[in-house]
Amino acid sequence: TPADPKTWFANNDYDNYLRTEDHVGRKEFVMADMRGPGTITRIWSPNPSGTIRIYLDGSDEPAIAATMADLLGGKHPLFPPPIATELSRGWNLYFPIPYAKSCKVTSDHRGQYYHVDYRTYPAGTAVRTFAMEQVKEAAEKIRKLAGELSLTPAKEDKRDVLKTECYKMSLPPGESDTLWKHPEPDAGNPSWQNPGPGAIDYFSVNLTTKGSVEKALRKVIVRMSFDGEDTVEAPLGDFFGAGPGINHFATLPLRVDSSGEMVCNFVMPFKKTVTVRLINRSSDTIDFSGCVSASTWKWTDRSMHFHAKWKCEHDVPTRPMRDWNYLTAKGKGVFVGVAFEIDNPVKDWWGEGDEKIYVDGETFPSHFGTGTEDYYGYGWSNPKLFTHAYHSQSRCDGPVTFGRTSVNRFHILDRIPFNTNFKFDMELWHWKDCKVNMAVTAYYYALPGATDTFPKLEAKDLVIRPLPEVSGLRAVKGAIEGESMKILKKVGEVGPQDCDDDSGGQHLWWHAGQKPGDELQLAFSAPKAGKYRVYGRFLKAIDYGILQLAVNGQKAGEPIDFFHDGVVHSDEMLLGTFDLHAGRNVFSATVMGANDKAKKAYMFGLDYLILKP
Repeated sequence: TPADPKTWFANNDYDNYLRTEDHVGRKEFVMADMRGPGTITRIWSPNPSGTIRIYLDGSDEPAIAATMADLLGGKHPLFPPPIATELSRGWNLYFPIPYAKSCKVTSDHRGQYYHVDYRTYPAGTAVRTFAMEQVKEAAEKIRKLAGELSLTPAKEDKRDVLKTECYKMSLPPGESDTLWKHPEPDAGNPSWQNPGPGAIDYFSVNLTTKGSVEKALRKVIVRMSFDGEDTVEAPLGDFFGAGPGINHFATLPLRVDSSGEMVCNFVMPFKKTVTVRLINRSSDTIDFSGCVSASTWKWTDRSMHFHAKWKCEHDVPTRPMRDWNYLTAKGKGVFVGVAFEIDNPVKDWWGEGDEKIYVDGETFPSHFGTGTEDYYGYGWSNPKLFTHAYHSQSRCDGPVTFGRTSVNRFHILDRIPFNTNFKFDMELWHWKDCKVNMAVTAYYYALPGATDTFPKLEAKDLVIRPLPEVSGLRAVKGAIEGESMKILKKVGEVGPQDCDDDSGGQHLWWHAGQKPGDELQLAFSAPKAGKYRVYGRFLKAIDYGILQLAVNGQKAGEPIDFFHDGVVHSDEMLLGTFDLHAGRNVFSATVMGANDKAKKAYMFGLDYLILKP
């Protein structure tokens, strides 16, 4: 509950299921169980394993039964990338799976982190339940759609163009100017002089300056007014979803090209009038060029204005843990996404925090996630950049997750409507007690008259603060780093994980899918053949197992229990004396079980080995 920080900010967010069921002699772990009518909009996991089954309308036979990694990773023949794909160790399936009465999602293998996002319709809504035959019949359309989602989104020619203008503008320090306006009383075209409905559907900007482009993008404000309501106010770079600076990505609504061109394809309707202004709050003259295009629009009592607002907060302490508000809005509308940026002064991971989305006065969020990077569609605090039609990580400075990180997610298939109010909080859950800077741009549509709680932008908000020097990475002399060893045999996921206390700043992490009896084999070399004492340093944590270690098939003593109620490193321990070859030698770890107090995930972490003749 919110009143108890120990439960409200709890982080044991994997291997949790509603219940376990026996199904024709097979154990299935129930991940989700909904009453309809409704539809699944997204399934995510960073460690998909086993077979996922989706049962609809009470049927004992699953409508979908597939290897979870294949279904979410784009390897299923009917759900191709990028409809389903793996990005920076996050597997995502964006495909509507509707049901008229009920839906149950299970896995026959436990240990996952996962999200099942779904929408519930009012009782009595007519819904045609998903059937695999429908997908097969639509295979060519799905293939074509996948191709379109894979391409860099571009402006399409419109048949009913209301108005298109390309512009060039130079703004001295402290000046502002109107970039685009409708109607145009001096345009000389009568059709432009009469107020009338339309919708901006293309807006591009190129920026040049003798000063810092990164600072200019933060200190130039874009402000839009629709039918007399100011609904857009944000730094120019942040409005386009990848601030600070020019960071390449391409999503459906927003993109930043490698050339520096920024493009917005959000549709922005207006009933009578619209004004787009730029305000230069920097100390340099800045030149702008680009185009704005609008199409005709039939305005009705259901038409909504587009909103995009930004806020920044500096020196936010990470202790005590807190919910940091992305958006609080009143009115009737639809939430469609956020772009987020954080300045992290340390290499420790900042994004364990869960998203909490409240709709229409909910006292408990109906959308409650498992981690910040999970919401943004990747996993394991992976610093690798990626771009997708619906989300991206366009910047992560490093090393590890030190420095500035920019991520975004746009709710297209899974947009979230609200009737009276909407609140989106994201936990600030950082592994380190420090201070961070954070900024967010929230995007939503709402009927005229809607309000939100974003403050007016002040000069102090627009400063990009310098980051501290990153500390050197400690390296143990003579260490054979676990993350550099060649993987010979594995079950589940194996890869580097970042940690300040590691030699070299990383260790090798074996996780996601192993069980008692599974083995990991790694190759390492000795300087020459002979007898060596072999030492090792390892990780311990609440979800780590008991493992039998061995070198070239010779056991390294008794099995070792790597359980600990927090994440710690072991002392450098002697594994034994072994005959090593001049060429390849094999280090192995076999899962034997787990401590009674441990989460049964059987993980293992190797920082390094050291050989002493």
